[in-house]
Amino acid sequence: MKPELSYIEINKQSWNSRVETHLQSDFYDVKGFIEGNTSLKEIELALLGDVNGKSILHLQCHFGQDTISLSRLGANVTGIDLSDKAIENAIRLAKETGCNTEFICADLYDLPNHLDEQYDIVFTSYGTIGWLPDLNKWAEIIAKYLKPKGQFIFVEFHPVVWMFDDNFERIAYHYHNTGPIVETENGTYADKNAALQLQYIAWNHGLGEVINSLIKNGMQIKALDEYDYSPYNCFNKTVEFAPNKFRITHLDNKIPMVYSVVATKGA
Repeated sequence: MKPELSYIEINKQSWNSRVETHLQSDFYDVKGFIEGNTSLKEIELALLGDVNGKSILHLQCHFGQDTISLSRLGANVTGIDLSDKAIENAIRLAKETGCNTEFICADLYDLPNHLDEQYDIVFTSYGTIGWLPDLNKWAEIIAKYLKPKGQFIFVEFHPVVWMFDDNFERIAYHYHNTGPIVETENGTYADKNAALQLQYIAWNHGLGEVINSLIKNGMQIKALDEYDYSPYNCFNKTVEFAPNKFRITHLDNKIPMVYSVVATKGA
């Protein structure tokens, strides 16, 4: 890793390197998606409710499957992501599926230089905030782009999950954010055997940090829920105990794996 590169440049390279593998993976099932399958999971579908006719800003959208899935539900959706290769493919997928979903390639913190609208809903999910060093700036962005009384819908992997080593055998990381975590990963969560070696920089964010950043920026917390499973089979040593519900085999239901937040911007 070149030390002169910023975390944004390093992570952009990392995500650009993943795109082609992800597009070809069973994990993302692009073929089934093009044929009409939704990529949205039960948790966020329940939180979002009826989005027909609503405007939605989707933060950190990767190559846009969830964004396009929201469009298919009748929403007017804009997706943003740091990776230019991901956004190129998001635009392609939108065309292939006949959706008018819009996409912007931008670092989340730099979004005000690319977009000047407000939305009924801001949405982001699964593996997003770990790439961001400053959650106060994140919450500022959310509040900026929400209409008065607009809703923020957030689903994320639980910070307890990120405390463990890759095989969930020991506590390897702090719960509280104590600075950047610099890692090199072989393969990728969508294909652990892929011939990829990826360098990246990430941060752990506890629930208190998440909630307080939103409150500080004028958001009213309406719901905070925790789930003892992941709807994605993206971790090591998992078992599918019910359809599309995964736990760590030797930990069963002993740890939270996902949490969700619903918050509303003040009038």
